[in-house]
Amino acid sequence: MVILFDGVCNLCNGFVQFVIRHDAAGQFRFAALQSAAGQELLRTHQLPAPTEPDSVVLLADGQAYTHSAAALGILARLGGRWAALARAGRWFPRPLRDAVYRLIARYRYRWFGRQESCWLPTPELQCRFL
Repeated sequence: MVILFDGVCNLCNGFVQFVIRHDAAGQFRFAALQSAAGQELLRTHQLPAPTEPDSVVLLADGQAYTHSAAALGILARLGGRWAALARAGRWFPRPLRDAVYRLIARYRYRWFGRQESCWLPTPELQCRFL
């Protein structure tokens, strides 16, 4: 499974670090949407390559998930209480979930900040990044 994320977004980088901390099995790999690997994966899955990324993308089970479906899919695959949180989140209709997701995405740089360049993983984590 691969998670594509906005490599300059502090919120997105924090989410990636959260996933790494809670992914004991090491089932997820990562790529910044701005990277060559991220761009190629978007093309492979016939997804648009926006100039300003607006969604985390989960590539799993031969499918591409975006927006709230991606976030909940990632939490579900972490198991335990995170999977329970994902199940609870799915009680809300997707259009409502995605509207909230898009609102946060629109203001994420203002609220959480932005890096000048993509976050670089530590040498220990490098093997999990494409």
